[in-house]
Amino acid sequence: MDIEQLKIDVDFMMQALKEAQAAADEGEVPVGCVIVAEENGSGKKGAGRVIARGHNLIQMLKDPTAHAEMQAITAASAHLGGKYLDRCTLYVTVEPCPMCAAALRWAQIGRVVYGCKDPKRGASLFSPSLYHPKTEVVGGVLEKECQEMMTSFFKVKR
Repeated sequence: MDIEQLKIDVDFMMQALKEAQAAADEGEVPVGCVIVAEENGSGKKGAGRVIARGHNLIQMLKDPTAHAEMQAITAASAHLGGKYLDRCTLYVTVEPCPMCAAALRWAQIGRVVYGCKDPKRGASLFSPSLYHPKTEVVGGVLEKECQEMMTSFFKVKR
């Protein structure tokens, strides 16, 4: 990965971390994400503007499907006026679960960038084919910061 691409990924992951903090502030598991639509001709993946934000709302909505990614997919699809997100990148603080990975497959997301792995429920534990075949998946962006947020949250809860 080139340095310019890494800078883009870090900048947008910082925004996802802000969403994760919003979730934690509401008593939700601190997972946050943003979806970025690529600008025409930029040549860099993820280079563009944020069209959707999301963080976990499971407790507030009393809905087990109200994951950060699901919130953002719905908002991005509404913003674009269509169901396909093939020219978009999702930045999420924690590796998507199988439900979210499957939803991202149906949306044909172009790229998924996550912070830390989910060792108990992450999509990679189940099947790499959950994502669309053309989706690029990148892990470990701001991994330490994302993991620390999760660890701190659960340390307080326990």
